[in-house]
Amino acid sequence: MSEVFEGYERQYCELSANLSRKCNSTSLLPDGVEKNAKVNEIKSGLDDCDVLIRKMDLEARSLQPSVKAMFLAKLNEYKSDLNKLKREFKRITSGDVSQASREELLEAGMADAHSVSTDQRERLTMSVERLNQSSDRIKESRRAMLETEELGVSVLEDLHQQRQTLLHAHNKLHGVDDAIDKSKKVLSSMSRRMTRNKWIVGAVIAALVVAIIFIIFFKTSYH
Repeated sequence: MSEVFEGYERQYCELSANLSRKCNSTSLLPDGVEKNAKVNEIKSGLDDCDVLIRKMDLEARSLQPSVKAMFLAKLNEYKSDLNKLKREFKRITSGDVSQASREELLEAGMADAHSVSTDQRERLTMSVERLNQSSDRIKESRRAMLETEELGVSVLEDLHQQRQTLLHAHNKLHGVDDAIDKSKKVLSSMSRRMTRNKWIVGAVIAALVVAIIFIIFFKTSYH
């Protein structure tokens, strides 16, 4: 559905109903300043109706073919309604309103001076219903958008927590790597010391062996 078209439609229906009431009341007035003022108001309203009809026409023709025909059919109804209003306006301004017509209009005005025609009321009711439906759809879309936004925020929070967990684990692994490197250095140092100590012990043992052999050889030679 076109919200733009429906906006123009609502404005037209309200304006058309108002002009219909003014035509009924103006036709009952005698010629004079008050009637001329009403006639000018009706003429200005008819011009506004023409503008709204053109806007609805442009909007309807810009829609998809699947809905264009429906809106154009509604537009034809509004064009017919506007032509009726123009004919009524012409009849009022032409001065051909008979006394009988005046009396009929007076009776109709006394019965319901501020009411609109049945067709106009139906159009207004349909327009209001469509606007309410559009409002409900907008509210539903907004609710779905808010739910999606909340879900997105929740997912982002979960991802942030997971990132913090990974960073913490990475820091722990980095600390373990440092400890392993230090342990390797300590083991290497201990290995070098053990090797050096082995050489020292070996040298001492060798010196002792040589000394013992020398002592034995000396004692043997002496005897």
